[in-house]
Amino acid sequence: MGSDVASDTTPATTTSRPARPTGSLSAWEGMARQYDYWLTVLKRTWRGGVVSSFLTPLLYVVAMGVLLGGFIEADPDKLEGATSYLAFVVPGLVASHAMTLAVSESTYPVMGSIKWHKTFFAQLATPLAVRDLVNAYVAFVMFRVASACAVFMLVIAPFGVFATWWGPILAWLSQVLVGFAFTTLVFAYSAWLKSEEGFGLLFRLVVIPLTLFSGAFFPISNLGPVLEWIARLTPLWHGVSLSRMFCVDHIDWALVVVHVVVLVTLTVVGWFLAVRNLDRRLEV
Repeated sequence: MGSDVASDTTPATTTSRPARPTGSLSAWEGMARQYDYWLTVLKRTWRGGVVSSFLTPLLYVVAMGVLLGGFIEADPDKLEGATSYLAFVVPGLVASHAMTLAVSESTYPVMGSIKWHKTFFAQLATPLAVRDLVNAYVAFVMFRVASACAVFMLVIAPFGVFATWWGPILAWLSQVLVGFAFTTLVFAYSAWLKSEEGFGLLFRLVVIPLTLFSGAFFPISNLGPVLEWIARLTPLWHGVSLSRMFCVDHIDWALVVVHVVVLVTLTVVGWFLAVRNLDRRLEV
């Protein structure tokens, strides 16, 4: 009886977990402390990305731009200022490639770091905060996207598709901006998902339609008034239009501002969502 009373009056054991770092490191220091890790990841994985990052898009350009484009009569008024179909399709293909690469790098690898090999949990056991994990991950993906797009543009340059020497540089920056927007948004989606089955919907219902109907292969005016405006609301169209305007030197600066504001806004919103969703998923 006495032992029962004693057990009833024993204070309940309270479980407490260590306080999580909340960003004591600066953003730069938080990323710099992960440099060795991401360099090791790059050394171990770069060979697997050569085909998807460089060879496949180059084959697309040769097939769609050079071979198929040879059967298409170029009219700058109908091709948004481009003097050939190759000049029209290349900027859109590179922007689309930036999106595809950003999405690929921000889906299964992010879920793997949370669910399978739990790298994020190990990193969070250090002074790093969730914000630092997101920043370093986005920086790694953007290195992949920026280098792939740069090589793509350099390989295409001898084909004579660029109207000015500075246009491809600005076009490359716009492609990097496309990568930023999709990396942060898809990171947020991947951190929110509980199962990898959702990635199938992402690729089938978002990535493929965006690739086909955001103006990369044909002017969106061919879609008709309603679908054209729907296409204008998609983030990839802003990147495709921005990249093409600089490459063919057919620039509407007011539209450039709109494109940049949209892509930067999506990047910022995606970053905040990524940090919030990852913080919730890493709660144990």
